[in-house]
Amino acid sequence: VELVESGGGSVQSGGSLRLSCEVSGYTYMTYCMGWFRQAPGKEREGVALFNSYGPIIYTDSVKGRFTISLDTAKKTLYLQMNSLKPEDTAMYSCVVSSPPWACQSWAAAGNQDFLPLREFNYRGEETQVTVSS
Repeated sequence: VELVESGGGSVQSGGSLRLSCEVSGYTYMTYCMGWFRQAPGKEREGVALFNSYGPIIYTDSVKGRFTISLDTAKKTLYLQMNSLKPEDTAMYSCVVSSPPWACQSWAAAGNQDFLPLREFNYRGEETQVTVSS
C-alpha cells in the first residue's frame, strides 16, 4: 500500500484547504483510514477517521469545520478543512489500516473515540498546513 498526499499549504484564519491522499495497492472493500496531525511541541492526535464498521469520528476541535470523505472510484481520501484557525497549524498525515480489521474490532467493542495510531500500518508523508492570524 502506498499513500501520496497533496493539498497542504498556507492560508489565513477563516480560510479553507483540502488535503488529498491517493491510496494505491489497497485491495479490500471496507475501509479504515484517517488523518492525524502533529503541531509543534504537541503530541500527534487523530483528526478524522473513516471507518466502514462504524460512524465517522472527528476530534472535538474540528467538528463542524472539517469533513473526511472517501472516493472509492479514485481510491482517494480527502480532508476538507473550512474555517481554519491558527491552532490547526500542524503537519498532517493520512493513515491506513490494511487489512481494515482494526476498525472492525474497535467498533465492535463499542469504542467511540479515535483508533490509536499504532493500529494504522501505513502512513503517508506529512504535509504542512499553516494558518496565520
